[in-house]
Amino acid sequence: MKKTILAFSAFAIVALAACGGTEKSPEQTATEQAASADANKAPENPAADPERGMGKFTSVELGPIDATKAAAGEKEYEVKCASCHKLTDEKLVGPGWKGVTERHKPEWIMNFVTNTDEMLDKDPKAQAMLEICLVRMPNQNLTDDDARNLLEFMRKNDGAK
Repeated sequence: MKKTILAFSAFAIVALAACGGTEKSPEQTATEQAASADANKAPENPAADPERGMGKFTSVELGPIDATKAAAGEKEYEVKCASCHKLTDEKLVGPGWKGVTERHKPEWIMNFVTNTDEMLDKDPKAQAMLEICLVRMPNQNLTDDDARNLLEFMRKNDGAK
């Protein structure tokens, strides 16, 4: 019995010592509260320029239409885009492509087709289109070259020279 009481007493002393602790200064408490608040804060919209969207394309240099890229973009359109987008301004599943290069900057278009999910989740222009179309564009896993080719095809469709 004495061994049980002694063991229980030792356990109680260790438990109390472990539960104790040093008292924190007001500065430590304030720092921890600020860190906790920052961790729980909703992430801000990372797009510095709402005209370019979200993604790696910050500047796209345009020149005369590159016929080779436009032809490759047309093939990409036929395989991955034509079932949802018409080349006119008529909406099919998604918006028609006529005038798309006049409505959006090249950077926005390339970021949208290569970073579709984040753009639909966070970009106001993409979200507005989603509200109209009611169908979320699937990520087509386009490469940067595919995106550039599609942009050239869109420019050609819009009558750019």
